[in-house]
Amino acid sequence: MHLRVPRPRSLAGQLFAMQAVLIAVVVAGYALFTYISDRGQAQDAAGRQARAVSLAIADSPSVLEAIGSPDPTARLQPYAVRVMRDTDVDFVTIMDPEGIRWTHPDPGQIGRPFRGHIERAQRGQTFTETYTGTLGPSVRAVTPVLDDGRVVGLVSAGIKVEEISKRAQEQLTALLGVAAGALLLGAVGTYVINARLRRHTHGMPADELSRMHDYHQAALHAVREGLLMLDGQYRVALINDGGRELLGVAGDVVGASVADLGLPAQLTGALLASEPRVDEVHLTDRRVLVVNTSPVSGGERRGTVVTLRDVTELQSLMGELNSERGFTQALRSQAHEAANRLHTVVSLIELGRAEEAVDFATAELELAQALTDQVVAAVSEPVLAALLLGKTAQANERGVELVVSRESRLDDGLLPPSLPARDLVTILGNLVDNAVDAAQGRVPSRVTVAAYTEAARGGEVSGTVPAAGGGGSELVLRVSDTGAGVDPAHADLVFQRGFSTKPAGEGGRGLGLALVSQAVQRHGGTLTVTEAPGGGARFEARLPLDDPQGRAPAPDAPAGRRAAGGAV
Repeated sequence: MHLRVPRPRSLAGQLFAMQAVLIAVVVAGYALFTYISDRGQAQDAAGRQARAVSLAIADSPSVLEAIGSPDPTARLQPYAVRVMRDTDVDFVTIMDPEGIRWTHPDPGQIGRPFRGHIERAQRGQTFTETYTGTLGPSVRAVTPVLDDGRVVGLVSAGIKVEEISKRAQEQLTALLGVAAGALLLGAVGTYVINARLRRHTHGMPADELSRMHDYHQAALHAVREGLLMLDGQYRVALINDGGRELLGVAGDVVGASVADLGLPAQLTGALLASEPRVDEVHLTDRRVLVVNTSPVSGGERRGTVVTLRDVTELQSLMGELNSERGFTQALRSQAHEAANRLHTVVSLIELGRAEEAVDFATAELELAQALTDQVVAAVSEPVLAALLLGKTAQANERGVELVVSRESRLDDGLLPPSLPARDLVTILGNLVDNAVDAAQGRVPSRVTVAAYTEAARGGEVSGTVPAAGGGGSELVLRVSDTGAGVDPAHADLVFQRGFSTKPAGEGGRGLGLALVSQAVQRHGGTLTVTEAPGGGARFEARLPLDDPQGRAPAPDAPAGRRAAGGAV
């Protein structure tokens, strides 16, 4: 035998019951108030009616004449009966100044004392009271009959309280009918509204909805990925902590339009798009984001759900992996070339030409050592030196000559910790790769790299302040190629994500220069593209250096040198 536990009433059911009880209480209270009010009004009306009848009788000349007759009852009793019938009152009693009845609805009560207060009427005043007489409780008026200022008789007209109650009950019956109709209409409206609410809440009880809200809030704060929900007017309906961090927004942005969040134009366009977006890569000032958007289904447009993933580190690692792959291919190619040279040396020795073998091997070693010495002498910073050596071999395999400019001078330990090696690899590596792609297949095919430090222009770099040590120096990275160059009309577009003059390949194009621009902006530097003196494009990145030791720029890099005048 299983004990069946009753399921908690749904939120819609609880609201329906509460609203039904509330409507019933309101209608019942209104009916009771109206009944009491109507009963009071009915009593007042009855008092006014009785007063008017009694005054009319007291002022009647025939009544005054009958009072002066030998037998007042004979003339007044028929008159009183007619008045009761015509004025719809329950009794009319005419009596002498001492209260002895001359008339009464019950003829047996004629000649007996009047039951009620008559003192004020005996003093010439008219008044109204509720009193229990021979006919039961009644609302009555008592007025004197005056003859030259002298009280010669009294008149009392009244309506029984029972009749007043009947009138109020008739009004109450109509009121109860209206109240019942209002209760029925309210119940039907409440049922319809709560049926709609039940559909929206899926019939769940209030405690379950409360738990779901708690889980919802906990999940939003726990998820590291960004979650953004937009309503039908592209306003922020919900954003979690991850979304705030990834988009770089602060404060209360709920209710704000996406266009007012200060996001990059391409990212804003993706969020405002009506069609879904799948795994689109977008850049902010500091991050590389993968954006997915999905419209909320349900007939008319209800909104959009946006998920954001941070792939900044992943993108950087992928760039490093591509560089390592390039290095590996270059080393494999060099190993193959070295094997060919070794076979040549062995063959010369076997042919008895030992001196020629020694000369050939020495020349090859001197060429390789000269290349290494050239790069290391110009750029002794380990990360950049290793990058340039690898890129030189990689460019050579593609038929492009990579040259380190004579003006390059970058000593080891000169770069501050605020300028991480990963960002330098991102900037210089992408610029060199882009230049090699542009120069490949051209005559001549050459890429020239310059790396040095110099005093900041005007004592500061655009958008930054001078270094704390007082040197105000900046790192200059310049890459020139002999390619087709950059159309001046596209000078502002080449650094945007997705722009490329090359055919799209696997994974798309137009991300490398955008990553360079992002890294340069992150460090408060500047990035420009101009035409190289010998044709092609020249990209120049300037990064401010915060030199904690206050060292001056290298003597081999004069402060007056500028990108426009340096030989490449």
